[in-house]
Amino acid sequence: MSKRDLLNFDGMSRREFEGILQLAAELKRKQKRGIPHRLLAGTAMALVFEKPSLRTRATFAVGMSQLGGTAIYLGPAEVGLGTRETPADCARNLDRWFDLVTVRTFGHEVIEEMAEYSSVPVINALTDAYHPCQVLADCQTLIEHKGKLVGLKVAFVGDGNNMVHSWLEAAAIVPFSFALACPQGYEPDAAILAEAKSRGAEITVTHSVEAAVSGADAIYTDVWTSMGQEKEAQARLHVFRAYQVNGRVVALAKKDAVVMHCLPAHRGEEITHEVLESPQCVAFDQAENRLHAQKAVMVWLLKGFGGSKVQGVKSSTKKTGSRGFRKK
Repeated sequence: MSKRDLLNFDGMSRREFEGILQLAAELKRKQKRGIPHRLLAGTAMALVFEKPSLRTRATFAVGMSQLGGTAIYLGPAEVGLGTRETPADCARNLDRWFDLVTVRTFGHEVIEEMAEYSSVPVINALTDAYHPCQVLADCQTLIEHKGKLVGLKVAFVGDGNNMVHSWLEAAAIVPFSFALACPQGYEPDAAILAEAKSRGAEITVTHSVEAAVSGADAIYTDVWTSMGQEKEAQARLHVFRAYQVNGRVVALAKKDAVVMHCLPAHRGEEITHEVLESPQCVAFDQAENRLHAQKAVMVWLLKGFGGSKVQGVKSSTKKTGSRGFRKK
């Protein structure tokens, strides 16, 4: 089997995307029932983290353990990507010892370089440009609560950030509607938006919260100030004030709409305490599903779908560009 990476969803087929979600659901059922699923026994994964993490680090480490493998955390002091040594040199060391390399860093070009030089699969655990593992967990959560993805309307209220970029790519793979409400000047990357639209995605970018959320099946929000933007925090608090997900905003969506947040949440800023703690909020279900979605990604990258019960899903042999999902 050829080598794959998951840097974003670029080049991924709908069959592959949905296959990962089906595998995630299967692995979750087994974990809940106490059924062993040591599909990656003897496998070792490097967790190369330049950004702090709670959910991502914990779920990758626990997930690899449940799959029978080992995960070793390597923080900024140990690695020093681009300072202590180049991303390429780091990758060419790690691939001699590990079967998977999971990277959480700032610039997306860092993980691209590592994937280019690594002979083993590289997983994007978050960069400034994309967060594909979070969106896979989010889609798994939507299927659990709504029974489907196709035909849903997902409304994102806030910054056109890395989360939005991954949602745009997902909307180009699975036919659901995605609407973003953001302040002027905080729109998503124009090239990523144009690419998603060119692939037929139903996308709306507006400055109106009302227009975006009206009729939505899910309302999504994220922190207003991401890691690396701390110097902008005060300015962003002012600019995003009208983009808080509160009771008034939730009432604009469908009555059975769910509220989503990738966490951590800043209560009283992008979301109110009342909404985050409401029965409509599924943020902690999303967090739980990070475990299962990422386990599915790890299995898929190393073994494909052949060893699971996922039916009708075959791996493509087509090579794609170096930006995202790749095979060598």
